[in-house]
Amino acid sequence: MMNTTSRLYEVLYVSTLAPDAPLSVVAAIARKARPANHEKEITGLLIFDGMRFCQQLEGDQSGVMALLERIRRDARHVNVEVLHHGPLAKRRFGRFSLGYTSSDSDEALAQLERLERLDGQVAVDAFVALLPGVDWDN
Repeated sequence: MMNTTSRLYEVLYVSTLAPDAPLSVVAAIARKARPANHEKEITGLLIFDGMRFCQQLEGDQSGVMALLERIRRDARHVNVEVLHHGPLAKRRFGRFSLGYTSSDSDEALAQLERLERLDGQVAVDAFVALLPGVDWDN
């Protein structure tokens, strides 16, 4: 059960799959992250378009920021860019430790390309607007 008494914090970032990383690594990232996130009471959604990651993380600020630093040091990610971070009133993805969707459609590529040029609340709003059109594993 997720802790609801600590102050929630969120991070939205984009990154690129490292040139030498095989596509199979993405599913491995999701598989390993789910139990680790659950243990740390971090929830979120990861979207992967075949070359770029876009992920929203939510949980206790120290846990979320520590995870972001691990992602920054992860050789499977390059060009990690935080689009937004700040307090969060309520979890968007509280029902799962890591929702995950992957798409290589032209539409998904265009949406993530547009999203990575945004920042702040505008980026969060654009990310949330993607949700009705994605089918994710949880």
